[in-house]
Amino acid sequence: MNYAKLGQTGMEVSRITFGCWELGGGMWEKAEDEVNIKLLQTAFDQGVNSFDTAEGYGDGHSEKIVGLALDGKRKECFLATKVSKANLRRDDLRRAVENSLKRLRTDYLDLYYVHWPNPEIPLQETMTEMNRLKEEGIIRAIGVSNFSLSLLQQAQDYARVDVIQPEYSLLQREIEDELLPYCREQSIAVMAYSPLTKGILTGAFHFGNAKLKEDDFRRTRRFFLPEHLEKEEELLLLIKEIAEAKGVSLSQVALAWLLAQPGLTSAIVGTQKEQHLLDNLQATELQLTQEELEKLDRVSRKVIASL
Repeated sequence: MNYAKLGQTGMEVSRITFGCWELGGGMWEKAEDEVNIKLLQTAFDQGVNSFDTAEGYGDGHSEKIVGLALDGKRKECFLATKVSKANLRRDDLRRAVENSLKRLRTDYLDLYYVHWPNPEIPLQETMTEMNRLKEEGIIRAIGVSNFSLSLLQQAQDYARVDVIQPEYSLLQREIEDELLPYCREQSIAVMAYSPLTKGILTGAFHFGNAKLKEDDFRRTRRFFLPEHLEKEEELLLLIKEIAEAKGVSLSQVALAWLLAQPGLTSAIVGTQKEQHLLDNLQATELQLTQEELEKLDRVSRKVIASL
């Protein structure tokens, strides 16, 4: 496993972060808790020190599973969780962090995010309280997720934002225009979610037998619409070509491309299957050539423009 410095915090995180959204159930079909606890422990044994969850994942259930799995390993782990947009007022935020701490079986968080912005609650109130939590040692770093550049800059008026968590992949690259360059300039760490576009970049929906169930929330997401899946095939064929030439999986190629992008700190990857976990972790060792990176860049931009 390779590691990266987390902005200016002095902390280090594994370049693959275990994303724990699926472990909470909710929108996802959930495996047995015992299976997911073992999977988290396997990730830790393989060198993953960074784990990302939220109070909103299964109404706190994901946090409970993470807490159980990593109990006794706290000092060796980097734990990040998020406060929901409904809890961004000062007193609500304080209660939310206390509840998250209990579920995670810890007395401090390495990183605490504002999960989504809430225009009905003053950002000043939220960020001022986040700063107090940091000053008190309850949290070690402040993060925001799903913030535009403008909102990030506003947040910076009231507290030092250490980390931002945006969506970023070969099919989702808006942050490259302004947000990513700003974060590089400000030494703000970038932890990217959905690096495999919720499974599309694994090739399972183009070259495998994967089909979404009727109640799968991804059916209505734009990347999964039939006409978009058809347009995405050109990119998937290129990823497949590179993967076959190197003897690796499509997922590894997609993740290796992301990890090669300047300013990207860690890719947040979720799974409930051990073989997928172990496969994804190998992406940190995969080096793409400049020619391969340029081809992926060019075809990715072409496909995105057509969607």
